[in-house]
Amino acid sequence: MQLTLEQLCIPQGQQLLLKDISWQMFETIQDEFEKAGRKSRFSYSKGWLELMSPLAVHEFDKIIISDFVKALLEEQEIEFIDLGSVTLRSKRAKKAVEPDACFYIQHEAKIRGKDKIHLDIDPAPDLAIEIDITYRSHFDNYEKLGVPELWRFDGQILKIFLLEKGCYQESDISLQFPQLSIKQLIPDYLEQCKKNGRNKTMRAFRQMIVENLVLKKSEL
Repeated sequence: MQLTLEQLCIPQGQQLLLKDISWQMFETIQDEFEKAGRKSRFSYSKGWLELMSPLAVHEFDKIIISDFVKALLEEQEIEFIDLGSVTLRSKRAKKAVEPDACFYIQHEAKIRGKDKIHLDIDPAPDLAIEIDITYRSHFDNYEKLGVPELWRFDGQILKIFLLEKGCYQESDISLQFPQLSIKQLIPDYLEQCKKNGRNKTMRAFRQMIVENLVLKKSEL
């Protein structure tokens, strides 16, 4: 008996594991899901394919945290490219993963104007974000793909991991925003957003950034 992709139904907040999947099969499955408009996230490693269907709270957190990152970069006039949940893949490493969000910052100029990203020839995003409310992100994929900084948020606590000698080490300081207490600020303002509304919170967040920049300049 052979199942078709149309028969696969993944409830929100759940995940499906498929084994003995070749790289070619993975690419075919992903293409078919995209053509059918199916919204599932993919993670592939060593023949295992994981498909995940996120909850609404998962989507809310990833959007707002991404908005915070964009505000941080915009207020500092730093060029960046937000590629959202683009599939990061390396055929050479046989690894693929779809982060909740990812940003090119230091390497923004190197991929500017590109229609497709291939990590076998292009640099990895400088920052990836995972919302781990219903499942755990796979460090191994991000490590092998060479993503320098990974944020993991479990709904309450934000953890920062920096890539050192091919392995992630937890850090109190963000490589991208070393001047700010990101681990504390992001969860605090996210909670404010849920209580006070997005726009009011974003204005307060941007004002905090501006005041911090002014303070840093005065200390120079």
